[in-house]
Amino acid sequence: MQPEHYFQEKFMFPVSVDEDDKATEFRPLSAARPHMLAFHLAWLNLFSCFFSTFSIPPLLPIIREDLKLTAADIGAAGTASFAGSIFSRLLMGPTCDLVGPRIASGTLSLLTAPIILATSLVSTPTSFIVIRFLVGFCLANFVSSQFWMSSMFSGNVVGLANGVVAGWANVGSGVTQLVMPVVYSLFISLFNLSSSTAWRLSFIIPAIFQATTGTLVLLYGQDLPSSYNHNTKKGTNNPKESVSVVVFRGLSNYRGWILGLLYAASFGVELTMDNIIAEYFYDRFGVNVQTAGTIAACFGMANLFSRPMGGVMSDRMGKRFGMRGRLWGLWAVQTVAGLFCVLLGRVNSLWSSVLVMCCFSVFVQAASGLNFGVVPFVSKRRQLREDNRDEHPGRAGLDAQAALFRRKGKTYTVSTASGTSREP
Repeated sequence: MQPEHYFQEKFMFPVSVDEDDKATEFRPLSAARPHMLAFHLAWLNLFSCFFSTFSIPPLLPIIREDLKLTAADIGAAGTASFAGSIFSRLLMGPTCDLVGPRIASGTLSLLTAPIILATSLVSTPTSFIVIRFLVGFCLANFVSSQFWMSSMFSGNVVGLANGVVAGWANVGSGVTQLVMPVVYSLFISLFNLSSSTAWRLSFIIPAIFQATTGTLVLLYGQDLPSSYNHNTKKGTNNPKESVSVVVFRGLSNYRGWILGLLYAASFGVELTMDNIIAEYFYDRFGVNVQTAGTIAACFGMANLFSRPMGGVMSDRMGKRFGMRGRLWGLWAVQTVAGLFCVLLGRVNSLWSSVLVMCCFSVFVQAASGLNFGVVPFVSKRRQLREDNRDEHPGRAGLDAQAALFRRKGKTYTVSTASGTSREP
């Protein structure tokens, strides 16, 4: 029998809830405790992680000149970033099992913020590669944020909630492409600094931003709708089991592996583009750093609506056609994304490339949202492990996609529209 305060607490929720106290409605314009506040804390914290992680690529044309980076160094740094992300995800799953998503995500943001700041201290290609590896750790918060939403929202809206969190957070990878070149330019124009000093000081912004959001998560978040005492041991809805048992049961579910492979072909491709798109337009079409960053920002900022759109589509297809509808929707959208990806490699003019890139970004990001609309239904008891494994192949897919851009030490073909090379 539930204690009296449980029922009093249950009826105090500002949104409709099910028998597990999970919200059955999604109100993104509300910040009411506990469901919608957790939603806003989750996407904002992950937004700062994306902002920080991808604050380096838009300044790569400047950094590579200052540090004398070769194309092989840049490729190795990208691979190191991917490896750091995969490794951190393997640790994030058990960490969330032990302490809950609030402490796991907030602490990770605080621990990796100084690493972002340390980017300003790199002086050799080796130190640059090490920093990219460590910076990649902060994106493990993707796992904790998705699990957090699955603990707060019921099945009828969890696809939408996961899609919006991931989508709004991923906008950070676009905003940073726009902001970092501007910050760099302002340091030069306002303070008359050298290029080398300006790009180093620019990383103060993402470091402070990430530390701030991590602190907010720790201060105001909670793991479950009814855990007002912030007891971290109540961080999951799963029965208490050893980590090894949870891992084994998760790894033995073949459906999770299939979703992981699909995610590798959507989110993996998306993050590969985030890493190279600014440098690609800078080298191929001869635009300046600010213009290349603005173009690259269009790719990432499409997440503002494309990922949530995928979540909405998944929920609506599921309501009308059941799980088969969710799966068919995922297949159709990801197939269209693949076609746009092929087309992007075949257009040769600047504005045609920008147009195709924007269409490609909408579909590939919507496919990621559709993917996470399926994940919560793979296994309710193994939700966290499915989120973790689904993300892990996504990062592995990113690594594989990045490898395709490397050919004998080159990160990608950098012939410009006129046929001349602008390799550093």
